[in-house]
Amino acid sequence: MSITAAAGGLSACGTSAPSPAPNAAAASATADAAPTAPAATQFGSACSAVPTSGPGSFSGMATDPVATAASHNPVLSTLVTAVKKANLVDTLNSAQNVTVFAPANAAFDKIPPATLNKVLADKTTLTKILTYHVVGQKITPAELASGEFKTLEGASLKTSGSGQDFTINGVSHVICGNVQTANATVYIIDSVLMPPAATPAS
Repeated sequence: MSITAAAGGLSACGTSAPSPAPNAAAASATADAAPTAPAATQFGSACSAVPTSGPGSFSGMATDPVATAASHNPVLSTLVTAVKKANLVDTLNSAQNVTVFAPANAAFDKIPPATLNKVLADKTTLTKILTYHVVGQKITPAELASGEFKTLEGASLKTSGSGQDFTINGVSHVICGNVQTANATVYIIDSVLMPPAATPAS
């Protein structure tokens, strides 16, 4: 966040005060510094709930692998509990260039407590559900507009939308998107996704 602000400040200075061409060393330094500004910008109504500083902030999460990063973010505490119960921490942390559709705590609150507790106690079903939220490639917001992606669970999920309004499988909405961790792009969503073979009986 501070890097972005600094980059913006440098840009403003450069456009508001024209001056003779800088010497070669200064030009080289400016060119070298430009690519370090982060290209990713988070979006969504729930982004305001993410801490502004510390390990659970956007800048803090960017330095940790995804399961560790999520464990520092209070918005994802229920998901982290589920990941630990399924013994998927190491799997997620060691994966490279993945996308995680991460249900916020409120998404788990939509599931009846008895059903949620039953799923949390069933490692096989829990693993299927959680791995259905992970795609083995990094997905950009632009690719969410109309996409179909195979998950680590094996089944595919579909995305649609535009701008900053995206839906997964037509039911779950991205409420904070394009969050970067050391090994993943994270989209925080408002509903738990159910793979076709793991939909609980009503």
